[in-house]
Amino acid sequence: MEQIQPEIFSVTALTQSIKRDLEGEFANVWVEGEISNLALPRSGHTYFTLKDAGAQLKAVIFKYMARSVKFELENGMQVLLRGSLSVYEPRGEYQLIVSAAEPRGAGALQAAFEQLKQRLNAEGLFDPAHKKPIPILPKKIGVVTSATGAAIRDILNVVNRRFANVQILIAPVRVQGAEAPGEIANAIAMLNRLPDVDVLIVGRGGGSMEDLWAFNEEVVARAIFASRIPIISAVGHEIDFTIADFVADLRAPTPSAAAELVVQNKANLIHTVNVLTTRLRQNFFHELQRRKERAAQLRRRLPDPKRRVNELQQRIDDLFQRLGRAWQFVFEQKSAQRNTLLAKLDTLSPLGLFAKGYAICRNMETQQPIKSIHDARVGDHLLVRVSDGELCCEVHERLGAQTEYSPL
Repeated sequence: MEQIQPEIFSVTALTQSIKRDLEGEFANVWVEGEISNLALPRSGHTYFTLKDAGAQLKAVIFKYMARSVKFELENGMQVLLRGSLSVYEPRGEYQLIVSAAEPRGAGALQAAFEQLKQRLNAEGLFDPAHKKPIPILPKKIGVVTSATGAAIRDILNVVNRRFANVQILIAPVRVQGAEAPGEIANAIAMLNRLPDVDVLIVGRGGGSMEDLWAFNEEVVARAIFASRIPIISAVGHEIDFTIADFVADLRAPTPSAAAELVVQNKANLIHTVNVLTTRLRQNFFHELQRRKERAAQLRRRLPDPKRRVNELQQRIDDLFQRLGRAWQFVFEQKSAQRNTLLAKLDTLSPLGLFAKGYAICRNMETQQPIKSIHDARVGDHLLVRVSDGELCCEVHERLGAQTEYSPL
């Protein structure tokens, strides 16, 4: 009988075979345990051991996947990991390559909550300067919550009781589980694309910290912060606080309280409007009476306008008379000055000399004045100007200066 020879593997071949089988069988698994031996080398990868009471498992979060972990890992933290098993051939060890991580247990959840809260606060997502005012009388309210939960029933009951005319637009989402954060964020973005939604209520009813954890996810916080529509966060009960509460424009302790905050009581509003209308009318009447009394007082204090006009008219007449007398005085004074100047002018005028017998001679041809006997020749015709006209004369003889001459 021929003996069958066993198949002999090299270490490398056997390790590779195990790697193929292991990775094919455990390509997507969830594992829960406690973190230990946490190491954060400069490469950016994260190495640790996941253990429980009976065993331990090597795990790694590569640098490109580290951003998907929304909290800081710590030794002793209980976590739920998703990933795939792989064999690290140089050491012949199998390890979990982590693609997602969630904190488990109250302590781990609280630590993750505080870490995200501090980081978002440092970025300014909680800053009151970014809070938008809630409208007093919204016409359309968007609600992001479960379509089958108690929260939507409470909201609808309160709104219908207080102001039945308000429109409610429901965006149904899961409010618990791994898919819930993405659905909530997408619903907020979808409602923001509608043109006529005035305010949003985002929330759910009460539950454990694990139940409410979707409202502690960063994707929900950033969707609330990016909303152009004011958002009221209404998650759980009054003692429950989530990251969504800090980012939202207003926090309500419960979904019912959110409905009461966003919708005024119609009957109370009508009563308030009636009271304000009555006060306005009374104030207007009182102010009108006060102004009428003030006008009457002013009329009694002021003189009769007609009398005042007559006094001013009389004053104008007096001024006109004074102006006429002043003008007459100035006219007479100026006339006297004119006559004096005319008399002086007559005295100095050459025409006055004509009256005394003086005359002016000019050459008839050249019109040049005759100032000397040398300016005229015998036979020249001269024009002699006297007081009442001119004479045409002919020169017969020129007499010298020694000739005696007596003016007329």
